[in-house]
Amino acid sequence: MSDQKDLAGRKALVTGSATGLGREIALRLARRGADVIINCSRSVEDGEATVADCQAEGAQARLIQADVSTEEGCRNLADAAAQLGRLDILVNNAGTTKHARDHADLDALNREDFLHLYAVNVVGPYLMMQACKPLMVASHEQTGRAATVLNTSSIAGVTGIGSSVAYAATKGALNTMTLSLARALAPAIRVNAICPGFIGTRWFKDQMDEEQYLKMEASVAASVPLNVASGPEDIADSALFFLTDASRHVTGETLIVDAGMHLGYAPAKAR
Repeated sequence: MSDQKDLAGRKALVTGSATGLGREIALRLARRGADVIINCSRSVEDGEATVADCQAEGAQARLIQADVSTEEGCRNLADAAAQLGRLDILVNNAGTTKHARDHADLDALNREDFLHLYAVNVVGPYLMMQACKPLMVASHEQTGRAATVLNTSSIAGVTGIGSSVAYAATKGALNTMTLSLARALAPAIRVNAICPGFIGTRWFKDQMDEEQYLKMEASVAASVPLNVASGPEDIADSALFFLTDASRHVTGETLIVDAGMHLGYAPAKAR
């Protein structure tokens, strides 16, 4: 993790950043000098805490409560970014799921479930890029440096395995959209995605008691090649690559960050 202020003066917006991975990405951006707009749809208290922590790192930060599945919500976020003068970094991190892990149970999901997940996980990132495109093009024109978009996808979008068929489908669509828009928005805007596997956040913890969660975490660590259960800080460190000049020649990439989960087996223990 870098303590350098290599992002000083840059303006960032991170959706779904009150808690979890979005919060960790926002904190790292602030630590490296960027000003950050924090977003939540419901977790206002957590969002305010994240703002305070970003400000403690020396960044300008503010919270915007908005639903990214709506055009109004995305416009409100873009309007907040416009007050910063331009937008250098957009992280489409907000996401949701409907848990239906038995993919053979086709009665576990209905039409409304699919439409809601697509609205948040696919349409939301598109609407955010649509609303923020003028600001990001302005960043490119002012700085000569491509603005950058990072979409938080999932290993579910690569393997088809995940919390539900609908969730996996939305993340596969997000990966395809990343490719389409990386091509269409160049050279002014770079568009990439990360595909995490398990992340130890409230996403999982809210579904079970502490004992159940610890058992699941241990099971994940035992089943992946690197024998670790990732936390939000681990994924955020990889995400920062796409948000800095280290990736200035990278666009249209989807990076799997899952401790080897997609490989499907754990290696024999080294002797």
